[in-house]
Amino acid sequence: MRWVLAVLAVVAAGAAAAVYIVLPRGQETPVALPDDAMPGRLLVGFQDDASLRWSDHRAETLDRAREANATVIRTIVSWHIAAPERPANPVDPFDPVYRLEDVDDLARNAQQRGTELLITIWGTPEWANGGEGPNRPPADHVDLQAFSQALADRYSGRHAGYPAVRLFTAWNEPNLEQFLAPQFDEEGGSVGPALYAPIARAIHDGVKAGNPDALVAVGETSPRGRDLPSTGNVQDSHSPARFARLLAEQKPAIPFDAWAQHPYPPRSTVAPADSVRWPRVGLANLEHFGDSLDLWFDRDEVPIWITEYGHETLPLEPLGVSPKLQATYAEEALAMAAESPRVRVFLWFILRDTPGTPWQSGLLDENGSPKPAFAVFAAAAAELDARNPVLPLDAERARLPALELAYSTPAADPIDVAVGGAEPVTVPLGSDGWIEVPLETGGSRRELRVEATNPHGQAIYRTLQLSDGTVEPD
Repeated sequence: MRWVLAVLAVVAAGAAAAVYIVLPRGQETPVALPDDAMPGRLLVGFQDDASLRWSDHRAETLDRAREANATVIRTIVSWHIAAPERPANPVDPFDPVYRLEDVDDLARNAQQRGTELLITIWGTPEWANGGEGPNRPPADHVDLQAFSQALADRYSGRHAGYPAVRLFTAWNEPNLEQFLAPQFDEEGGSVGPALYAPIARAIHDGVKAGNPDALVAVGETSPRGRDLPSTGNVQDSHSPARFARLLAEQKPAIPFDAWAQHPYPPRSTVAPADSVRWPRVGLANLEHFGDSLDLWFDRDEVPIWITEYGHETLPLEPLGVSPKLQATYAEEALAMAAESPRVRVFLWFILRDTPGTPWQSGLLDENGSPKPAFAVFAAAAAELDARNPVLPLDAERARLPALELAYSTPAADPIDVAVGGAEPVTVPLGSDGWIEVPLETGGSRRELRVEATNPHGQAIYRTLQLSDGTVEPD
């Protein structure tokens, strides 16, 4: 977390649900909506823009992410960097002002490896807030909504060569002044949640206008905060619980598909299951936080996306843990996330340590050599792979990601699909890189292997688990 703060500060000075199964529109009983849980399944991956997006060795590091069985990568798109000037047509995804080539490259590289992107929108340009810093809100939130629409449109799957992105989040750690200011007014009154509310609405509404099928999480809250105006050099902040409660009081109600949270432990030496003092939010009290979100927002079972988590390691981080203990904690954290019916996404921050940065929680060291946690994480991620869904025994169709095929196959091209060794059927490739697969009902098999092949002979494999609801998946 401190690392991304440092990187974003440098950039500013120089200038982040899972795969779920749905049936075709018109069916009365979907197998599972995008915001529904699949037992034992998560989108698991990393946030690491330095290594996966900006590094000269990003392709190699993305291969390592695939080796770790990552199914999602979070990236932060800084509005002030992507739109250094006011665009002539801000909702045009290809307005010449927009600087998104590095995001394009990441999207394509991730798609080639069968990995989804999760995009976090953050950072106000000077032209949109009267010359203030990127952590100040826009003067007119229509500008932010237009940028969010353009971004979601660009990555809607409707434009050849630009992969579909269906996961977005609104801002980064808006409960910290470093990312959203001010948190308190001159009289000491809380204003951070009220400033965030129109930001969240603008990003949500813009993304949905650009791609109605996309999912948008709000929050992206840091695990801690003071809840009091500070004196001296300490930045103002809200605890995530108080920030969320005050956000729920804003009118009109904030629309969202999920809440994104960074449940870091208070220190790297604190185990994932160790108690965390409320109103801080860690893994140990994440369910309590979820129940509170339900109450405050008058919702049922608000989904939670864990979009940052990690433990730093010795010796480069003197307050870190041993690499062996990091592996133990990574396994425990993933297990806790998988046990929660609310959690859809789990992202480890970061994949590879970067020389000269203060954050050393990578599963790879600075030279790219794996720490013990790399193998542990990869094994757990393989077991939780949301590309291999859990469906009811009587499911008639499954919707599966085929992003690797979409990298070299135009939308609507035929894909030959064989399910459980049956004769192949031909289905069209969706513009979002997904396929809908018919299933035969009435069988007794609990696991089906799916082979999907494009016209070039490239094949991918998925596994469907079928459940009657009485047996937990392995």
